[in-house]
Order: sequence, then structure tokens, then C-alpha cells
Amino acid sequence: MNASAGPAQPRLSSETVHASTVAIEGRAVLITGPSGAGKSDLALRLLDRGFALISDDQTIVRRDGERLIASPPPAIAGKLEIRGIGIIEMDHVSDLPVALLVELTSDIQRLPDDARERPLLGISLPLISIDAMAASAPSKVALALDRMGLKVE
Repeated sequence: MNASAGPAQPRLSSETVHASTVAIEGRAVLITGPSGAGKSDLALRLLDRGFALISDDQTIVRRDGERLIASPPPAIAGKLEIRGIGIIEMDHVSDLPVALLVELTSDIQRLPDDARERPLLGISLPLISIDAMAASAPSKVALALDRMGLKVE
């Protein structure tokens, strides 16, 4: 070990994030936004596109080396709130690397900077802003994951 490198950084830390999280092909997408912004609704529409549920409304994100891992809090694992129907039980996945951060907002830039990022637990994640209620929102998430999302091994 290089003595001039300084003290070793902790390899593992975690945070509970106000986000619904879905995954496809081994990569997780954190969907953030204020209460009522449409996180659960967008997650449901992504499930219809072949994504799998990790967690609804709250997600535990832990740092493992140079990547972030998403999992559901035990009390809400496998539960999705669907307005007008209630909380339903469904299959879910856990412990998948986070590849993209989606921020829900109605203030969308027409041509945003391609290199937008947001740090979480010291790791920068690619960031997109979308309107959750737009009909194209699930397609935009899938496209952004393919084009901008972090690659996982």
C-alpha cells in the first residue's frame, strides 16, 4: 500500500433515499421527486416495460467500493402503492447496482447538458430530469439508461 495515499476510505456506507427504484438487465434506476410527483406511477409503467421492482418510495442505497447498491427496506419489500387501488404485493429484486438517477420535475429543459450528474455517497450518478406524467416518461427512462447509464460488470 502506498503510504502517501492517506487513510483508507470506508468501503461501505449507506443512506435511505426518498426514491422508488426499478431495475432491468442488472442495472437499477433511482426515481426521485417530491411526494405526489409520480414516482410510484412511473415505476408501475416501467414494470409494464419489463423492469423489476426494487423498492417503492424509500430505497436503501449502500456504497460498495466504487458503486452503489440499491435494496428495499425490509418493511416495504415487495410492496407498491398504486393510487386508487392501494398497496399491492409483488415480486421484487434486491442488491443491484445503481446506474441512473431520475429526477421528477415539471420544469424540463429542452436540450439539457448531456453530462448532468448528482453525487450520492460520494459517487456521481448520471442524472436526467423528466415529467413523470408525460406519456413518453417510461421510454425516456429506458433510453437514458441505455445511453447514459453506468455500465455494470
